[in-house]
Amino acid sequence: MNTVALPAYDRAALKPGIVHIGLGNFHRAHMAVYLDDLFGMGLDHDWAILGAGVRPGDAAMRTALLAQDCLSTVIELDPSDRRARRVGSMVGFIEVQADNAALIAAMSDPSIRIVSLTVTEGGYYVDAATGQFDPTAPDIVADAATPSRPGTAFGAILAALRLRKAAGVAPFTVMSCDNLPGNGHVTQAAVAGLARLSDPSFADWVATNVAFPNGMVDRITPATGPRERAMAAEFGLTDPVPVTCEPFRQWVLEDNFPMGRPALEKVGVTFTPHVHAFEAMKIRILNGGHAIIAYPGGLKGHEYVHEDMADPTIRAFLDAVETREIIPIVPPVPGQDLNEYKALIIDRFSNPEVADTVRRLCLDGSNRQPKFIIPSIRDVLAAGGDAGGLTLLSAMWCRYCFGVDESGAAIAPNDPNWDRLQATATAARDNPAAWIEMTDIYGDLAQNPTFAAGFAEALDYLWANGAEAAMQRYLAG
Repeated sequence: MNTVALPAYDRAALKPGIVHIGLGNFHRAHMAVYLDDLFGMGLDHDWAILGAGVRPGDAAMRTALLAQDCLSTVIELDPSDRRARRVGSMVGFIEVQADNAALIAAMSDPSIRIVSLTVTEGGYYVDAATGQFDPTAPDIVADAATPSRPGTAFGAILAALRLRKAAGVAPFTVMSCDNLPGNGHVTQAAVAGLARLSDPSFADWVATNVAFPNGMVDRITPATGPRERAMAAEFGLTDPVPVTCEPFRQWVLEDNFPMGRPALEKVGVTFTPHVHAFEAMKIRILNGGHAIIAYPGGLKGHEYVHEDMADPTIRAFLDAVETREIIPIVPPVPGQDLNEYKALIIDRFSNPEVADTVRRLCLDGSNRQPKFIIPSIRDVLAAGGDAGGLTLLSAMWCRYCFGVDESGAAIAPNDPNWDRLQATATAARDNPAAWIEMTDIYGDLAQNPTFAAGFAEALDYLWANGAEAAMQRYLAG
């Protein structure tokens, strides 16, 4: 039987210093692993993690992890070998409650010096049309009306900060680990923006006194299903929530932690004032690249990402769009060659062991497109360039949301706004402008005549000739 690496430290000696909200697969394959490595060096045992969640669904993860003493199984999927470890950096999981009382109490404890989050790209209440915090979101309006019984992570953070301020305890650092441009700034906008709705003076205090470091995170981590549970069983583990991931991982952080932090630089984390450059590289090239392969793969009926990469047309389309349109508008990154980074991304996407699904990459386009694709379209057009590949990709997203692939098979709902997207995609078949007139996604791009004409032509061509022919035409220049 394959061996499993166990924590190389006394877990009983760990003390919590971090509350992490959102115990999904990515967190357990990323931040929790970095801390596990650090603890294994005999360092910083007062920075263990207390897990937390603010959604009813988080309670199931809590139950599963508490049943195994908060140990997470993490299996690295190298094409030549699988390696399993039990990650022990989390020491507890706070009860999930509608009013978040237990979470607020835990964050009020002076020993907690960092509150971190993975609440997904769409969890920050950003208005896609403006790029700013949306104070009219129903969850935010509800928290502003009852700040003592918050339902959101940001409301709970504010309630804990109020208690700490009243008790004379310094505020914790709030660290987003989500995949967003300027994630620290976005988090600060959400926390201070919510506070401003009920207590403007406290909002000013938050903006002045609470640190929100920016960070770039990266590790491909598929969803857990029967395949992943079977892998855990191969290692002799019965675990309902194992995590699988690629061997690669990266974390780049702004060193802005007034209450201190773990010595994460000792386990490979890059601390730099240039996080924005790293995140622009990753979001445009990697996350944008995911979208570039996802929708043609979805239309062709592919199940796995490595199938997309084995498709010569999709692989060539990815390389061409990255080379012609994306890399020229990505700012320089200290110590990084962008073409080498692109080659690394293509290699990572091609790893068949990861078995990441095309459906996962197609998920939640209404939140992801405005962050990963549409900004690149804007920048290419602003520079006087040709955004034909990115425009075609956007048309393929529209065609995907029609809900039927090119073989005639139904595409199951795959977006929180699926009903609206499907109805709009249906209307766009005869009137392509209907799609790009969704201003909460595209902003004012529909008013750009170059983009509007290019999108209409690309969508019409897709319907008439299919994704394969449309990509071949683009590749031919």
